[in-house]
Amino acid sequence: MQTTETPAAGTTRQTHGFQAEVRELLKLMIHSLYSHREIFLRELISNASDACDRLRFLAIGESALLGDDPELGIRIDADPKAGTVTITDNGIGMTREEAVANLGTIARSGTAEFFRSLPGDEQKASQLIGQFGVGFYSAFIVSERVEVRTRRAGAPPEAGMRWESRADGEFTVENVTLPKRGTAVTLYLKEDAREFADALRLRGLIRRYSDHIGFPVRMAKEGEATLDYEVVNQARALWTLPRTQISDEEYRQFYQYLAHDFSDPLAWSHNKVEGKREYTSLLYLPARAPFDLYQRDTVRGLKLYVRRVFIMDDAEQFLPLYLRFVKGVVDSSDLPLNVSRELLQQEPEVEAIRSGLTKRVLDLLARLAKDEPEKYAAFWKEFGAVLKEGIAQDQANEAALLPLLRFASTSQADNTPVVSLADYLARMKPGQERIYYVIAESLDAARAHPAIERLKERGLEVLLLSERIDEWVMGQLEAYEGKRFKDASRGDLDLGPLASEADKARHDAELKESKGLLKRIKDALGERVTEVRVSDRLKDSPALLVLGEHDLGDRLRRILTAAGQKVPEVKPILEVNVTHPLVTYLDGVAEAGEFGELAQLLYEQAQLAEGAALANPPDFVLRLNRLLVRLAAARGQDT
Repeated sequence: MQTTETPAAGTTRQTHGFQAEVRELLKLMIHSLYSHREIFLRELISNASDACDRLRFLAIGESALLGDDPELGIRIDADPKAGTVTITDNGIGMTREEAVANLGTIARSGTAEFFRSLPGDEQKASQLIGQFGVGFYSAFIVSERVEVRTRRAGAPPEAGMRWESRADGEFTVENVTLPKRGTAVTLYLKEDAREFADALRLRGLIRRYSDHIGFPVRMAKEGEATLDYEVVNQARALWTLPRTQISDEEYRQFYQYLAHDFSDPLAWSHNKVEGKREYTSLLYLPARAPFDLYQRDTVRGLKLYVRRVFIMDDAEQFLPLYLRFVKGVVDSSDLPLNVSRELLQQEPEVEAIRSGLTKRVLDLLARLAKDEPEKYAAFWKEFGAVLKEGIAQDQANEAALLPLLRFASTSQADNTPVVSLADYLARMKPGQERIYYVIAESLDAARAHPAIERLKERGLEVLLLSERIDEWVMGQLEAYEGKRFKDASRGDLDLGPLASEADKARHDAELKESKGLLKRIKDALGERVTEVRVSDRLKDSPALLVLGEHDLGDRLRRILTAAGQKVPEVKPILEVNVTHPLVTYLDGVAEAGEFGELAQLLYEQAQLAEGAALANPPDFVLRLNRLLVRLAAARGQDT
């Protein structure tokens, strides 16, 4: 570990500006995380541990990197008089270029948008920052000045580097000669943070937040004026211990270290597999979604170890994309130590572990849904839209995923905000053969959708969907427990045994009486629609556009078009409520031009009701205004 430094000859001191997102993060942390100040130590020790992990991995193929200092570890030094704390490791270290890049920027996509979304409220802002992770910059929560001295393993002493900043928008770097590799971070504490220079306070924080670090964290022996250091933490990787030896609090603390999160996890699963293959996994369900959950290029995956040796932070091959919110560790006894991302793609052992871990997560979610429904409801609110992706991505696990889905519904039974498919089946009417659902731009629009008016009148429950992914997901589903899914806005409504003889007789009578009107509307609309027919769906609305069972919906068409894909033209069916006053008025209009305008208004009104965009809104407004003027004139004549 580092001890002293001397300026390197022929080097100049340079000043750099922080990346804009870093400046914003520093400002928010300094002012919003006062109640979480002690987490700076957890974050800096975590960074030090990662540096040791990386060196241990590289040293497998290049043992000379360890030199004459093979025992990796972390040291904490406190000086109450000077008000400083120094965290030193003898890990991989950094070059000057790496320090400028790693300590001056945040290499995560979407950070600018994330910081713009943070509210002014400090408590809410601190929770959102927790979703982002604070890392090295947490040092400025308690420090007025931070100094970093670092030298890359394998580099000569004169390649050392000193980085310094006061969180004022700038940092300076200069080359110095350092006798040993690794990194030392010295915090010059603020006046109101001098408590963290107390050795007893630091020991307590180390045991609380970093007891599970797989490297020894050392401090000078208590009560002795000596240079002898003793190990403060257990220095045993948590996942390697039997479950019976780990408390719930230790599990929670390890999650916070692993995920850089302030909050506790919702649940976790710790398992050791032995036999044909051997691996240990510790998987967590977070309580909150990270800000970049929907950015496909974001860093994700489990922390991978092979026989306790750290390999990589974000091994995404061990869980499918729809489980990208899971945090955790997988430690294999069978994979080679020199495994790379490319080799992971081809390694048959990985697919077996992936299958096992996926089942573990789905089992954990099933237990949470059954035993702790309130917690599962909180999980669904944060991650439900992502879990739905699994329906299309992972057909092998569809049977396990379907019971985990939750839906808004027209039923308010049990006052539950969302319902499961099992809930729906339990409330089905005798003779009901279909699970009815409708998709709209919002839950309110789905609840008021014209296509479900008659279903609601009959007391039939309808699932309400409004997320971007829903049309894609529901297109993959056929049935649940033998009951087929039915989009209420597509094809024939098909009530099956629920349709009475009286219903059929009413439909036949309406069709017979309105054949002429339906033909006139079809002639007026021309190629806009494939057919105009009497509706069995409508009760309060005059008209509805209905797609074929396999036609692309307007929402999915817009998404595909925006992505540059060509989509086939779709001509809907116009269903008409022939008992509605507007339709009966239309039936009495003899003048062809007026009839055509009213028919087009009926069609455009149906478009608006389903959330579609009109081709020519100004033209629609002109037609509507002409109708209102005629109605006003007719009313004036009547009076």
